[in-house]
Amino acid sequence: MLIALAVILILIFVLPFMVKVIEHNLEYFLFAMGIVSVVVSKQVSTDLFLRVFKNPLMYYITLAVLIAGLIFTLFREKLKAGIEKLVNRISLRFFVFIIVVFLGLISSVITAIIASLILVEIVSCLPLARKAKINIIVAACFSIGLGAVLTPIGEPLSTIVVSKLNTDFFYLIRLIGIDVILAILAMGLIGMFFARKNNNDVDLTGEIEDSENVRDVLIRAFKVFVFVVALELLGTGFKPIVDVYIVKMKSELLYWVNTISAIVDNATLAAAEFSPLMTQEQVRAILMGLIISGGMLIPGNIPNIICAGKLKIKSTEWAQIGVPIGITLLLVYFAVLFII
Repeated sequence: MLIALAVILILIFVLPFMVKVIEHNLEYFLFAMGIVSVVVSKQVSTDLFLRVFKNPLMYYITLAVLIAGLIFTLFREKLKAGIEKLVNRISLRFFVFIIVVFLGLISSVITAIIASLILVEIVSCLPLARKAKINIIVAACFSIGLGAVLTPIGEPLSTIVVSKLNTDFFYLIRLIGIDVILAILAMGLIGMFFARKNNNDVDLTGEIEDSENVRDVLIRAFKVFVFVVALELLGTGFKPIVDVYIVKMKSELLYWVNTISAIVDNATLAAAEFSPLMTQEQVRAILMGLIISGGMLIPGNIPNIICAGKLKIKSTEWAQIGVPIGITLLLVYFAVLFII
């Protein structure tokens, strides 16, 4: 059984990079793998599906994505006009700092997906060159990825963690709130540093994909629902591996193991790893490892995927700034968590 589950896990990691159809329909692929994993691990039961579909957090995050998406679609033009006025009235660097920090903090309420869509529209309006905009986008996506974890409605990762640990709505804020807020402020400073005009580069303005309509918003909300269900199933299916291997690892090792989140969406890893048997130190180490490394490369997190797709950012362009930021944060927080 453990070998079969290991094969399933490898397929989840590899196939999205090798097969375009799977990459473009990741939610449905993960749902199928979730079904297979619970069958292989002999976890299939009526109680399992009742528990999954009775989980209120799954409906909260779907509803949040739907409502915020509809509001954003209706008021997109007013948002763009307001941004242009603000940029003409205040310092560009200060404006970027505020946006990076604000979106990071508010993402736990409006969801990482909506925060990312807002970020795309804002950055497209800034009078900056392509390189500067990419750097700001990467810093802001780190911020959004960090902040969205603070509540169960921010992104699937936090939804999965709260559900699997059977804890309360504010658990993650209490556990890593200070760590996350300090990191978000640091991303704001990095974004502010990159907000420098350079007329020798190519601008990103006009490169955004066509605006979304109501149908796109509905489809995205449905995919988020399927995604969360899939992660719940994967978490149950991989429970034998977690209980036998992951739970027994030291927190320091778990922290570095989860740097794989740079190439695999961190919610997928969270679904496979978290267990009520873990200590609070292990949970904190896993979370910080996941959410920091998730910003290093495009596949690591939902905000990265959205922004890179809409602004046509290449993987190498993202990695040039994302990897140095991620490694620096990982080293700093390893010291904070395990040395200081």
